Amino acid sequence: MKTVEDVFGIKTDDKSLFLSAITHPSYTQEKNLEYTKCYERLEFLGDAVLKLAVSNILYKKFPDYHEGDMSKIRSIAVSDSVLSEISKKMGLADIILASEHDEKQGIKKLESVTACAFEAVLGAYFLDNKADLLDKKLQEIFIPYIEEINANLDKYNAKALLQEYTQSLTRETPKYRLVAENGPAHNRIFTVEVSYNGDVIAQADGKSKKEAEQRCAYLACKKLGVLECRK
Repeated sequence: MKTVEDVFGIKTDDKSLFLSAITHPSYTQEKNLEYTKCYERLEFLGDAVLKLAVSNILYKKFPDYHEGDMSKIRSIAVSDSVLSEISKKMGLADIILASEHDEKQGIKKLESVTACAFEAVLGAYFLDNKADLLDKKLQEIFIPYIEEINANLDKYNAKALLQEYTQSLTRETPKYRLVAENGPAHNRIFTVEVSYNGDVIAQADGKSKKEAEQRCAYLACKKLGVLECRK
């Protein structure tokens, strides 16, 4: 069976920490284990470890950026969608322990679960006295994401851009409407449309309503020429 050590490439000494880091609460409930044997406490710690590491990367990489600019990039870089993507690419999602029922329901594919497990592992490595090695690993993982986010910030910030643009024209703001939900519960696809002044401007799909709205707003910005206006 693949272990956290295999996934991250960093030696693990206290094996119990890392077992807890990949254990979903449903598993501890099913096996009548203590609450501390699931990943929730470690995820709390790992969240702080991750934000510090990403903040440090941003501070050094963009010496001329204001605090607000760095905060925008960090909020995207540490979002559940990004952490879940990383977790799945690394293979961490595959070794999460969940109850038999929840595993059959596909819980190991949920963004919230895979993101939490990733942060919990960071917390475990911190407690396992591997902070320096972990920091190097996080730089390796996150620098490409941060560079991509920085280069395409308009795409990630499209909802705010669209609202700012429409409010500069009239008092009307864009309205988002969920028009469809498809797929099984663990892999839903949401379809959202955005309208302005009563006219539908764009429609897009996403794995969450938030993602669908952001993609929809980006398409609307492109259609209305908002992005060109900012160049």
